[in-house]
Amino acid sequence: MLKVLVLLQIAALSTYDDLRAARHSERGSVTTEHVLWAVAVIAIVGIVVAAVTSYVQTQSGKIK
Repeated sequence: MLKVLVLLQIAALSTYDDLRAARHSERGSVTTEHVLWAVAVIAIVGIVVAAVTSYVQTQSGKIK
């Protein structure tokens, strides 16, 4: 029984160390994700602005 408890403690500690190491390796991931979302939003807004501008120019050319 003692061997099982020791093995469980070792497994728990090694899992904790793995989680702590993983957390440290992902430190900048939130910032990177925010930057990627910002770039995506800017690209979508640019596409919408280009489409609206093109539509307005086409319609203004039809004015007599």
